[in-house]
Amino acid sequence: MRRIYSSLTLLLIFSLSGFAQKIVHLDEGLAAGPCHQYGREALYTDQLAYQLYNGTLAKPQEGGLLFKNAKGENINWRKVQADTSHRLRGDSFSNGYVYLTYQSDKEQTAILTVTGNDMLLFNGAPRGGDMYRYGWMNLPVRLKKGTNEIYARVARFGRFGGIAANLTFPEKPVFIDTKDVTLPDVVPGLKNDSLWIGLVVANTSSKVLTGLRITSVVSGKEVTTNLPSIPALSLRKVGIMLDASRVQAGKQDVAITLTQSGKVIDSKSISIQSIEEGKQYSRTFVSELDGSIQYYAVSPQLKSGSTEKPALFFSVHGAEVQAISQARAYKPKDWGVLVAPTNRRPRGFNWEDWGRLDALEVLDIAKKQYNLDPAKIFLTGHSMGGHGTWFLGATYPEKWAAIAPSAGYPTLSTYGSHDGVIPDSASSPMEAVLLRASNPSNVLALTSNYKSLGVYVAHGDADKTVPVTYARQMRDILGKFHRDFSYYEHIGGEHWYGDISVDWPPIFNFFSWHSIPADTTVNAIDFTTANPGISSKMRWASVHQQLTALKYSRIQLSADKTAKKISGKTDNVALLSLDLGSFPVGTNVNIALDSLAALEYQVKTENETIYLKKENNWQLAEAPAKTQKNILRNGTFKDAFRNRMVFVYATGGSKDEAGWALEKAKFDAESWYYRGNGAVDIVADKDFLPQNYKDRGVILYGNKDTNAAWDLLLKDCPVRVGKGKITVGEKQFSGDLATYFIYPRPDSDIASVGVIAGTSKKGFQAANANQYFSGGSGFPDLMIFSADMLKNGIKEVKMAGFFGNDWSVEKGEFVNN
Repeated sequence: MRRIYSSLTLLLIFSLSGFAQKIVHLDEGLAAGPCHQYGREALYTDQLAYQLYNGTLAKPQEGGLLFKNAKGENINWRKVQADTSHRLRGDSFSNGYVYLTYQSDKEQTAILTVTGNDMLLFNGAPRGGDMYRYGWMNLPVRLKKGTNEIYARVARFGRFGGIAANLTFPEKPVFIDTKDVTLPDVVPGLKNDSLWIGLVVANTSSKVLTGLRITSVVSGKEVTTNLPSIPALSLRKVGIMLDASRVQAGKQDVAITLTQSGKVIDSKSISIQSIEEGKQYSRTFVSELDGSIQYYAVSPQLKSGSTEKPALFFSVHGAEVQAISQARAYKPKDWGVLVAPTNRRPRGFNWEDWGRLDALEVLDIAKKQYNLDPAKIFLTGHSMGGHGTWFLGATYPEKWAAIAPSAGYPTLSTYGSHDGVIPDSASSPMEAVLLRASNPSNVLALTSNYKSLGVYVAHGDADKTVPVTYARQMRDILGKFHRDFSYYEHIGGEHWYGDISVDWPPIFNFFSWHSIPADTTVNAIDFTTANPGISSKMRWASVHQQLTALKYSRIQLSADKTAKKISGKTDNVALLSLDLGSFPVGTNVNIALDSLAALEYQVKTENETIYLKKENNWQLAEAPAKTQKNILRNGTFKDAFRNRMVFVYATGGSKDEAGWALEKAKFDAESWYYRGNGAVDIVADKDFLPQNYKDRGVILYGNKDTNAAWDLLLKDCPVRVGKGKITVGEKQFSGDLATYFIYPRPDSDIASVGVIAGTSKKGFQAANANQYFSGGSGFPDLMIFSADMLKNGIKEVKMAGFFGNDWSVEKGEFVNN
């Protein structure tokens, strides 16, 4: 039978270097599905990956059987043929795989570009995907002589857009790729001599590149930036400095030259824009999250001659909307400045997880940059940004005077996107623990936090993308307790009905008569949080530790200055703090909580903060030790991916084990780059010295037997992973196992170690999935699962749960299968 899945189309194109270059379109293949389920939780199944990792996957052939599903139906391979745009489509694409091959007459380097896929397996190694079809995920690969195999994983919407795949053959082993550039604007009146640009450098060589430098030249001003190392056969987005102080109006070309040891490797030209005064603009910054270059957009305040400090309108965008486009939807206001963060990408993380952290970073920058009125900070957004408004408003109620979600959905448990929904109920105690890690995303459980905010809800009644039923749901919820909300339905309004979808005058009128009160003037607090490491503070009270991890903690407190008393009730709170700034020094304050014995405390200093710990009664305590769970480091697993994290891969063990560790680290780095416009250092364990990475998060790939950095960071950790077994305290698990867990970095007060490990080759491979980068997906402190989970699902999860507040197993909560 003719091998239909290796048919090619060859063309000539112009490469990024400006020279003619061969492109090979992979226009025929085979597809099978549905055969996997990934989403917004730690669980996943993948029948093809299960067979591949077990060595039982038969060579795909047209009509050949992949597997029988739960209904006994055959899932067979079907032929797929590209259309004239070189895109392959088919019904089998939904939650399926597309199989492609390329026959190479020699071992050589190529650039593989696949669009429309969540990820791919190239000759068995996982590589990053391009689920939104941007077209700039250009992966350096090493072709072997003979048949090269690609399995492209496609999500549930894959049948609509299909995938496209091609190979190009670079003329330079290292080059600058300008398809995905993060650029600032040159803005009159602002500092323009030290602007940051983010651009991609690709390394198609077989060696780690070090000693790279990039020189930028614009309008006669030259700046040279040293670059971080770039692993072999990988790409990395790097930050370079630009001096644009001489740039005049309009666009200006910037010459970019890449060198190593003084030798020119590649050069490119990009353009930078000088913005007219008063127009919307973009600015870049170096993110503390990972050291990457991010940007935010601004609609500046309209000059009015007023001496009052400006208000801040903080606007979060919808899916596929650039921050600068968000800012341009608003006309400048004479009483405030509008700032739009990015969520790290136009889709990013749904304003959850690292999208949330991006918003907080930009909020802090805006407060410093624009000398704002601290009482006049407002939050708004549209579509996914409407969700971001609901979520950020409920998570950080003390930061806003009022919020205005437009066309938004409240939670990820009901509104599906590319990653699906967070399940709203659990099928077993094990899944309940796994889903509990997603509790911070459940806006509906946090609605009481809106009490302190003005809320303006806007929605088009003809919206088919985000139905108006979501707005009506929130209207009904708020109507039961809220005293300060307005509700508006735009008659005939679809999802976007012009700029007034966001720049709606009644919203800004509503904002104008709201302000954030001084903490000392607030007498009542009602605050709920699911994770003190995400959200802990409301005015003069903070939750520092929970009795039960990731269940909802609530404080309902009142302060009576006349009676010199604080009273109220708490739920799931182990340690809280009270700021006594509203009570004069020397005051004896009576504190009565939860109908337990009251205690008296005499205020000793101005703005004094005291800590209370709940045992049999509430009693005075100290701030939690840095070695305990606290608001700076509380878990869960995903929390390790911050503090400029570094990926440390194992070089020990077998060739397969060492190969997996590097491949997995590169795959995660590619996924992080794609999802979060991010950049990360990838370091071999033998080259990792803790003192060189002070206070940085560390992600370890490998186990105690294979990764030499294990004992440097996890010597006292109660979890041990080695060949054939995992030990957690007194419990031991054997077999082909994988695990994700987090543990505090012992030489840091803020950073954590995230571990991605296995007990065998199959165990390591079972840990390949990285849906922890999906916004809102929940991962507990620890999860151990068999390689058979890929086939059988949750029953193969051996253990999951949360460490105690002292990071012990004994005081933690874990579920076993």
